[in-house]
Amino acid sequence: MKYPLLFLSCLFFYSLFANGQDPVNRATISGYVREKGSQEALIGVNVYLPGTATGTTTNTYGFYSLTLPQQDSLTLAFSFVGYETIQQTVSFRRNTELNILLIPGQLLSEVTVTGNRTGEEKVSESARMSTIDIPIHQIKKIPAFLGEKDVLKVLQLMPGVQKGSEGSTGIYVRGGGPDQNLVILDDAVVYNANHLFGFFSVFNGDALKSVELIKGGFPARYGGRLSSVIEMNMKEGSKEKLHGEGGIGLIASRLTLEGPIQKGKSSFLVSGRRTYLDVLARPLIRAESKGEAMAGYYFYDLNAKMNYDFGRKDKLYLSGYFGRDRFFARETPKDELKTKTNTGLYWGNGTGTLRWNHLFSEKLFANTSLIFSNYTFQIFADEESTRRNGSQLETDTYRLRYSSGIQDISLKYDLDYYPNPQHAVRFGVQTTHHKFTPSAIVLKDTEAERFRTEVDAIRVQESGIYAEDTWKPTSRWRVNAGFRLSHFQHKAVNYFRPEPRLSAAFVLKPDFSVKASYALMNQYVHLLSNTGIGLPTDLWLPTTDRIKPQQSEQLAAGFAKDFTKAGSLFRGLTLTVEGYYKTMKNIINYREGASFLLIGNPESANEVRWEDNVTAGRGWSYGGEFLLQKKVGRFSGWLGYTLSWTQWQFPELNFGKKFFPRYDRRHDISLVGIYELSPRITLSGTWVYGTGNALTVPLATFTTRPHQPITDPSNGFSPGGYFPFFGQTANDYGEKNSFRAEPYHRMDFGIQFHKKKRHHERTWEFSVYNLYNRRNPFFYALQNNAAGQTVLKRYSVFPIVPSFSYNFTF
Repeated sequence: MKYPLLFLSCLFFYSLFANGQDPVNRATISGYVREKGSQEALIGVNVYLPGTATGTTTNTYGFYSLTLPQQDSLTLAFSFVGYETIQQTVSFRRNTELNILLIPGQLLSEVTVTGNRTGEEKVSESARMSTIDIPIHQIKKIPAFLGEKDVLKVLQLMPGVQKGSEGSTGIYVRGGGPDQNLVILDDAVVYNANHLFGFFSVFNGDALKSVELIKGGFPARYGGRLSSVIEMNMKEGSKEKLHGEGGIGLIASRLTLEGPIQKGKSSFLVSGRRTYLDVLARPLIRAESKGEAMAGYYFYDLNAKMNYDFGRKDKLYLSGYFGRDRFFARETPKDELKTKTNTGLYWGNGTGTLRWNHLFSEKLFANTSLIFSNYTFQIFADEESTRRNGSQLETDTYRLRYSSGIQDISLKYDLDYYPNPQHAVRFGVQTTHHKFTPSAIVLKDTEAERFRTEVDAIRVQESGIYAEDTWKPTSRWRVNAGFRLSHFQHKAVNYFRPEPRLSAAFVLKPDFSVKASYALMNQYVHLLSNTGIGLPTDLWLPTTDRIKPQQSEQLAAGFAKDFTKAGSLFRGLTLTVEGYYKTMKNIINYREGASFLLIGNPESANEVRWEDNVTAGRGWSYGGEFLLQKKVGRFSGWLGYTLSWTQWQFPELNFGKKFFPRYDRRHDISLVGIYELSPRITLSGTWVYGTGNALTVPLATFTTRPHQPITDPSNGFSPGGYFPFFGQTANDYGEKNSFRAEPYHRMDFGIQFHKKKRHHERTWEFSVYNLYNRRNPFFYALQNNAAGQTVLKRYSVFPIVPSFSYNFTF
């Protein structure tokens, strides 16, 4: 890290020098924008001079800075979706600090929230493209499966994002796999974002402040993945008074508390969620058992955050997440001579982030983060057998533990520099120590006299240094240019990879612009999966001397339009249309017949390396996306459409020919609507359609001829005899994924009833998943019908599923 640190130091001292050399007729106004009442920092607030194109936005911590010509008085406007726009006039003859508290707006008021604000940075005025943010209040109003609001399932409704199997939270962005999504929670990477084998995600919406999805044109500050960045930030907690919210649903309940530790200076947030499927099933299991028995499944999440404000220049944040899924089965027979068993599996994530904000000057903002992330998966099996040996009782014990996981410790340093309204510069460095454990085995078998402890740990180092500038060279051009240099070290193997990034927008006329972007990305970690649905058996593994880093190049172009004209039927809408072309190199997959069990086989763990079970190949993805979105007002929602093609090619799969991966979909449509019928009633609905998955299914079945004589002794059998496997059946699968499943479509509907009480507000919500009971395909299998014919049968999982929940805030 010697040269990256030298580079950062040069940039840092240049920033200090430039800050001290401002002409005498210029000054800087800076400060923080927070929510009135809770004092929660607001991300992405537009700060601008009314009637001009001069402005900026707040960063992740609510900080902004503008350097402008000195004048007797200066008027700034502050606007943010869902909040009332305010204007503030101050004397501006010297550097000025201006902190703002925005008031949450009434979402039913079109004029207050979406008025024509001519200096606000709109979608058409931003250099960035392929970026989507969804307000949390919208996520909470969209109907959800079994009433559990899910951030990742809402992201699946966006163009360019393909969902996985029925009901799952799997995300496939522009032809990429689930391992190519960088999922960040308060700077910490979350490696497995699934509960219940992918039917729910680990993110509790009550604890989140913001959600942003980036599909292309990636800023240089992001690295390590090929296809997308999903960045989420947790709430900080109210600094003024105690608040809470929660809910009780069919399968889970949740509770969030936030409030001041020291009023106006520090605050806390604690949020928890747990299912109770195991509690509901316990009486049924015990009733059927002849002894003491217990089995079940549950998952839980815990989010926590606290912060302390040391004054204008320093702030400290400590946040963390911990969650776990657990399947278990225990049985203790009444007969002491029968076997006691305790089996199951569990997996979970843990993250922790310590962040320090420091303001060097009105133009230079710094953040230092110490980050911990841990993902573990374990299978366990315990058996205890008692036998009688004469007059003595002897006990044999069998115990097996198989585990895998990944653990990260990272140090990250970022600087935001605002030299003038035409430039917003960001640069920084991050280094991460990865510890991969693809296989850890503990085996104890007293009867066979076997005792074994074996841990296969791999330690690697990943680093990156970046610099980027959001530049407004003229009133029409918007540019985000950046460069990232990534480094990866595994033993004596080193990879240095440059990653240029560029996004640009040209404003053809007010509220309309054309855009283009280019990004080169590298990925040094790999996910081995032969299911594609995010099971905990999926393995995270590093780049090695035999497995090269994954790499992608993506080009995108399109246009953006904001509808802001007063009185227009479309006022408040934004329209984006994009086309993209992406190539991927060194993507990996299992060889035919291989799985994670071969890696963790106790008998061959020292003989088979995981690299022996994989093959590397290439991928191509291209298509077009359409999004018409409205974020606020009595009626909000979006219409999205994706037309795309994705192909993979591996030398050792499908005879080396190109094939469509499972989740390649030609057409994908999503329609989401939320209507505030009155302050007390909210209606919502979604409709989705997608081309069927590409699957490999048997095309024909053959039976070998009986009593076929052996004529060639070279095959190892004696001439004159007969093959021992005559009369066996075999399937002909044809080319890989050559079968298309039936199209997928579904409608969901929800209604919320709100009522404000004296000290709290309660909401009853009723929703229906798959309203018209569409039998969507989950998997196919060959079966014999009544006529003795072999047919392909479709199996569905979720019919119409009603649900309800009770939610409250105080």
